[in-house]
Amino acid sequence: MDRKLLGPALAVLAAAGGFVVFGPAGGSADAAAACAGRPVKAVAFSTGELRLYKGNGYACAVAAAKNPGPRRQMSVTVQARGGAPAGDSGSYTKLAGPITVHSGNRCVRATAAIAGGSADTGWVC
Repeated sequence: MDRKLLGPALAVLAAAGGFVVFGPAGGSADAAAACAGRPVKAVAFSTGELRLYKGNGYACAVAAAKNPGPRRQMSVTVQARGGAPAGDSGSYTKLAGPITVHSGNRCVRATAAIAGGSADTGWVC
């Protein structure tokens, strides 16, 4: 490779590498990384957001605090129709979950609660 082109080529590679290592900025990057599949429903409520993902026969849910910070009570559940709900509950600063269940082709629903606020997706098919 010509030395005149080597410098600009390395600069482009370094910039692209930085994007891959650090990723794009955004509030939902944590939740997106936590659950596999595609987002199928998001429900905002007073203290946070409930996010539901589906893919490859599984459903996943997370509850994300609107204002991450001090520890507070958070919970999230996800259930495939005909199955038992699975959940996560505790004192967290940012996210409850992710919780994943096998759903096959069945409808699923999720619920979340964060410090007094709550949400439900209803059945998502």
